[in-house]
Amino acid sequence: MHRLMIVEDEMIERIVLKKMIQKKFGEKCLVFEAQNGKEAVELFRREKIQVAILDIGMPGINGIQAAEIMRKEDKNCCLIFLTAYDRFDYAKKAISIRAMEYLLKPYSQKEIINVVEEALRMNGERSEGNKESFQTEAEEGMMLLEKEPDYSSSRLTVMTTMVEEYIRSNFMNEISMNEVARSIGYSEPYFCKMFKQQFGQSFTSYLMEYRINEAKKFLEQPNVIVKEVGARVGYMDSNYFTKVFKRLVGINPSEYRMTRLNEL
Repeated sequence: MHRLMIVEDEMIERIVLKKMIQKKFGEKCLVFEAQNGKEAVELFRREKIQVAILDIGMPGINGIQAAEIMRKEDKNCCLIFLTAYDRFDYAKKAISIRAMEYLLKPYSQKEIINVVEEALRMNGERSEGNKESFQTEAEEGMMLLEKEPDYSSSRLTVMTTMVEEYIRSNFMNEISMNEVARSIGYSEPYFCKMFKQQFGQSFTSYLMEYRINEAKKFLEQPNVIVKEVGARVGYMDSNYFTKVFKRLVGINPSEYRMTRLNEL
């Protein structure tokens, strides 16, 4: 089973997040809790945590500091940051630690579930000896962080168009937020902030929904084999594709095809 840790000093938020994750992933995920950075590091070492969700703003050792220790000891641990503060210095540090995602509070249930599901998938791939998922060139990214860009509306519009085009051309491949950011010449922290501002959700959630919408189009074509649809939209694991599709659409791909073909 996957070993996931929630690090949050606010008890109510910690409880709600834990229940949310257990309800969705309880059969495949052991969920541990820590209320501060010191506890988090101790638990990380003791339980060999594979996925860590960390609130940044905690007293004592904060989430960033705890994550730095974890990253030094385990290069593959999936790190997901939560914060109520849209601060550039936090985002800048998050990319240097190679965080998988940086979510601003209040995040939606859909966002956190999508991000955790992707983290578990990545962790599973590494456990099976597949390619490593976090090949980040931190030095290149940091070169773009010397100065925080301005947020003029025209610039955001251009970036949004570039992002949409990149995803439209590459959604069928294995792509990450870091790759998209670098492909259009921006630092990941700026890209992260822009993406949430423009699209209203995290990159992981957006890409997941985009792929499923494309999958629907393929399923409406009778000549396309259902088992091939997942691979066509970037999911090499057909079981994972079916699981994501059913969660977002409510029915599995075969059922969706039958329903749509009957309607058409």
